[in-house]
Formats: sequence, structure tokens, C-alpha cells
Amino acid sequence: MAKKPENPESMGRIKQLRMIAKIIKQANPKGMPIVYASALGTLVLFVVLGLVTGWWPLYIMGVMLALTVGLVVFGQLAQKAQYSMLQGQPGAAAAVLQGMRGNWEVTPAVAVNRDQDIVHRVVGYPGIILVSEGPGSRVQKMLVAEKKRVQRIALDVPVYDVQAGDGEGQIPIGKLQRHLMKLPRNLKKPAVYEVNNRLKALPQTLPMPKGPLPRGAKMPRPKMR
Repeated sequence: MAKKPENPESMGRIKQLRMIAKIIKQANPKGMPIVYASALGTLVLFVVLGLVTGWWPLYIMGVMLALTVGLVVFGQLAQKAQYSMLQGQPGAAAAVLQGMRGNWEVTPAVAVNRDQDIVHRVVGYPGIILVSEGPGSRVQKMLVAEKKRVQRIALDVPVYDVQAGDGEGQIPIGKLQRHLMKLPRNLKKPAVYEVNNRLKALPQTLPMPKGPLPRGAKMPRPKMR
């Protein structure tokens, strides 16, 4: 009899899990043993309970719960590994913000300066959150300027500013999502989309090039109306 063709979808998932496991191992050599230990520990606990009580359904529950616990720990370690890979990379905060679940409208790089420091804009239940990437001494001015621009359209919508990074007073990449989730809920779902649509009308602030203008180059003149 001819062999049944393997399901490409399931094969793709297995390949993806192997790749994630490899990333976890690179970030933390003890990561996968922790996953196995958490699943096995859960299974052993239910097996012991089943032997003590004589209630055999505990064995089935133990297998199912062991798989669930293992997958949860696997997912948490995968997220930590991702954050460690993003650490120090330009646009790391944007990648973390865009991975948030729920009603979060993320607009990356609404402001960029000559030093390639970036400000991202997030609209969610708390209101408007401006998230910067770069040294605190440089991004503070950018946040203040962007906050003024946003408040012209935001009106009474709360505007928060957050500095992402490892400096003093900044929020590490790995804690950025949690920090935003802890902000107070000030808007309802329809208002989130309405505010975000209004903010889309704001022009993006582009960085000026470093150093003097090249010879022969001219600054663009405003069009006469």
C-alpha cells in the first residue's frame, strides 16, 4: 500500500516548534529542560494523586494538564528569548508593541531625529501612548514636541509618554507590554478607533540629514498659493 502523504500544515508546525526550541536553547541553555521538568512534574503529581485516591480519570487529566503547562512555559521562554534577541536593535520597541494582543493601534516611527532616535505612537484603552527609543537625554525633547502635536488633535484624550530602554527611568523591552497594560482604561473601544483615525491626519516628522548640505543642494521652497 502507498504511504499517505504527510500533512504539510502539521509538518510546518513541527518545524516551527523546533526552530523556536533552538532559539530558546541559544538564549537560555536551561530553557528546554525547564519546559520538560514543568510538564513531567505536573504529570507525576497527578499520577501520585491517582494512585492515592484510586480515581483513574486523574491520569488523563494529568496528561492533558502536563501538556498545557509545558506549552505555557514554552511560550513564556520563547517570548523572553525574542526580547533578548531584540535588545539593543533599532525598532525593537515597535516590534514588541505590534505584538500586543487586543485593541492597540500602533503607528511606528511617527518621529525620527538625526541620531535615529525614534518615537512610536500607540492608541488603546488608556488613550495615546508615545513610546521612545534612544538615550533619555535626547528623546525627552522629542516626546515633548510630539506630545504637543498630538494634543492639538487629541483634545481631552489622555496622552502618556514612555521611554523604552535600559537607562535610568526607562522601561526595559521585556516589561514594555506589561507597563502599557497597567495604564488606566480611559477610552472605550469605538473611541480608540476614532482617536486613531484623527491622528492619522498628522504628518510624519522626518529627520534632517547630519552635517552641511552637499554643494549645489538647495532647500525646498514652499509652494505659493
